[in-house]
Amino acid sequence: MKKVLFLFGTRPEAIKMAPLIECFSQSNSFDVKVGVTAQHREMLDQVLDFFDVKVDFDLDIMKPNQTLHQLTADLITRITNEILLKESFDYVFVQGDTTTVLAASMAAFYQKIKIVHIEAGLRSGDMLSPFPEEMNRALTSKLASFHFCPTVNSQENLKKENITENVFVVGNTVIDALLSGLKKVSTTEESSLFKKYDFIDFSKNIILVTCHRRENFGKPFEEICEALIEISTVFKDVQIVYPVHLNPNVKDIAYKKLIAENIKLIAPLDYPELIWMMSKSKIILTDSGGIQEEAPSLAKPVLVLREVTERMEGVVAGTAVLVGSDKQMIVSQTSRLLTDTSYYDLISKASNPYGDGTTSEKIFNVLNLIE
Repeated sequence: MKKVLFLFGTRPEAIKMAPLIECFSQSNSFDVKVGVTAQHREMLDQVLDFFDVKVDFDLDIMKPNQTLHQLTADLITRITNEILLKESFDYVFVQGDTTTVLAASMAAFYQKIKIVHIEAGLRSGDMLSPFPEEMNRALTSKLASFHFCPTVNSQENLKKENITENVFVVGNTVIDALLSGLKKVSTTEESSLFKKYDFIDFSKNIILVTCHRRENFGKPFEEICEALIEISTVFKDVQIVYPVHLNPNVKDIAYKKLIAENIKLIAPLDYPELIWMMSKSKIILTDSGGIQEEAPSLAKPVLVLREVTERMEGVVAGTAVLVGSDKQMIVSQTSRLLTDTSYYDLISKASNPYGDGTTSEKIFNVLNLIE
């Protein structure tokens, strides 16, 4: 029996790891352990509770005003001393491109443990955007023994870097999590959600906004806010719902600038609340990677609030439009989606290039067969 460690630290990682953990835990071929670094403490715990993930190692790593180099050094040291030296593992699973991913990969590599990289091969082509994620995932690809790519495009990115061994195109586990999560949001829970957010008029077109990436801090975020104000002014019949990230670079500006009757600033949403709100929305404006992948399965057009994205498959497939932080572009694309039915249908009905909800099973089958 192979012993495997699933190691992650943020809410997006937890969402994408949860269906994999469930899949592997149901098998007699793998002894599964779960470790968390807790880069996102509160938001991470919400996902763990929702998907009923049991944690074996909890590093609780975050400290106030921690720098990237401090965080990386602490992660490598503590992952090694408190997890990898305490138990013997055949595989360490990492997902995506966070600092936890890079540190866990380096720690596992130093211990000569095979690294399984989930959502491998994403590239923006710009080492500084997103920062530091582009560097994290590129270096992790050099260290990993198995690369599970969400799309053929991701596979091609790895091929350009001469990474061709044990590379598999399987889709993205975020779709597995989304479909499973929506089933968990029962009719009773939905009723309570309508009651909790009764200040939002769901009979109107809902525009869901999520924006929190470091690259949008400062002037770009101010321009995005100006675009939202203009949309709220022109389209009085819409409800713009913005779960505001707790980072002061986002929160302080949002609550200062986004003042309008039909703009609803709310606290960050739990994962089940987020996917429910997505399902009730007409359009989604986001700089989130996961939402770019999830929205097509809900037939929701996505306007991507980034200058570049490592998820160009959605743009090419027609499920997403890259608008960056350009006020005019954001306003014009949102306006067109609200007024041009044919254009809306073209985007909302485009097929999802990120998977069909069976990615976890495909990953399991590959490793079970190989090993």
